[in-house]
Amino acid sequence: MAAAAESLSVSVFGSLDLRAAAPFLAAAVAFYFLVEQLSYHRKKGPLPGPSLVVPFLGSVAHMILDTTAFWDAQAARAKRSGVGLAADFLVGRFVVFIRDTELSHRVFANVRPDAFHLIGHPFGKKLFGDHNLIYMFGEDHKDLRRRIAPNFTPRALSTYAALQQRVILAHLRRWLDRSEGEGSRAFPIRVPCRDMNLETSQTVFAGPYLTGEARRRFEGDYNLFNVGLMALPVDLPGFAFRRARQGVARLVRTLGECARQSKARMRAGGEPECLVDFWMQDTLREIDEAAAAGHPPPAHTDDEEIGGFMFDFLFAAQDASTSSLCWAVSALDSHPEVLARVRAEVSAAWSPDSGEPMTAETIQGMRYTQAVAREVIRHRPPATLVPHIAGEPFQLTEWYTVPKGAIVFPSVYESSFQGFPEAEAFDPERFFSESRREDVAYKRNFLAFGAGPHQCLGQRYALNHLVLFMALFVSVVDFRRERTPGCDDPVYMPTIVPKDGCAVYLKQRCAKFPSF
Repeated sequence: MAAAAESLSVSVFGSLDLRAAAPFLAAAVAFYFLVEQLSYHRKKGPLPGPSLVVPFLGSVAHMILDTTAFWDAQAARAKRSGVGLAADFLVGRFVVFIRDTELSHRVFANVRPDAFHLIGHPFGKKLFGDHNLIYMFGEDHKDLRRRIAPNFTPRALSTYAALQQRVILAHLRRWLDRSEGEGSRAFPIRVPCRDMNLETSQTVFAGPYLTGEARRRFEGDYNLFNVGLMALPVDLPGFAFRRARQGVARLVRTLGECARQSKARMRAGGEPECLVDFWMQDTLREIDEAAAAGHPPPAHTDDEEIGGFMFDFLFAAQDASTSSLCWAVSALDSHPEVLARVRAEVSAAWSPDSGEPMTAETIQGMRYTQAVAREVIRHRPPATLVPHIAGEPFQLTEWYTVPKGAIVFPSVYESSFQGFPEAEAFDPERFFSESRREDVAYKRNFLAFGAGPHQCLGQRYALNHLVLFMALFVSVVDFRRERTPGCDDPVYMPTIVPKDGCAVYLKQRCAKFPSF
């Protein structure tokens, strides 16, 4: 009885304590809300943006539920305002969207500790790991880029081209077999393109150093990373973001082991067969020169650190290339006159019956197909935004200073539709016609590969891959897009792709499927 009375007493007084505390809790929440709104408006200044933001979360729900609509709204707000900028709030972060091309160049040109830091993803530093080219500055960054340059010489690109063609053809054969096995029904090629690109990247970057089992684990970990890119940044067990971080760590270790094996083979006099071989061949020369002079090994020559940099290449090549391949197929289907010219140019330079892969000279000679590749990337730049964080306050215009800690989003997508005549039209002639030369006249608006000290090192490789895919695809496959309402609306996956995954009908075009 006494125990029951004591329990009742605790319950009553506890209830009274909660009731007494409720006004203070409500006041604390209201104060937090007020401070956050005031902070947001102070940072926002004259920029267009929401008048009120959801505490802490901001507009993140809108961004996750309909990413395309969210960024379209930012672009529309920036355009309507006439200032080329817009503001918003995402998960405790003030953000600035940049539509104006010249302001985007100001960001790209000022990547340094006291200005902007490239982050690749709003929570990229935590996701990508410690050894990452994205986060480097100054002379250290310049020196590493200089040492990476031999990976993309004409000799190296020629070696990669043969590997790329073998992988592309193997996957095209699977696509045709799948089409036949499914009664010639249309199927979306986004995931098959992604799988093809992942195998291409594994083969070109790491070559013989990835076993079949290692490749399977690699694919699983990369899929975890892809899911984590689009998930809420909750770094706790059981959440996609944590699984992505763990997957990246395993990928980096795997690629570091590839670097170790490559060093051993290059030390033994082997010929380069893949990207890491070209890299390690040059790295060993620098290590030996340092040792001869009595110096320690140069910076950034540790195996796992190199593995981290190789992961950068993988990330840059994988999803962006998947996006471009899908948009290329869609554009060729939508523009039969372009498809006919590409087919004519390719057939004049190479035949599926030749039994030989296209050479580097053949690829360079296909000028119209290269112009199509550039227009695909201009018309639908895969990575539409390049997020940076302001390390210090930065005066972006005469009247606006980006506050420290803000995330800025230069939009390379919006720049692609500025300057160019009839920018909404898909028109490869803008990059082919000697009289137009829009690649020169509007060079500053073509930002798909970035600009400034972090401009993409592998852009020639990326363009070659798109040219090779188109050349092989139109030569060995007859295709037709399954057109449905909104099928070509861009969606983020995490780069932009057609809404329906680029569904196509396929059948074999050539009498004998090529093999070499």
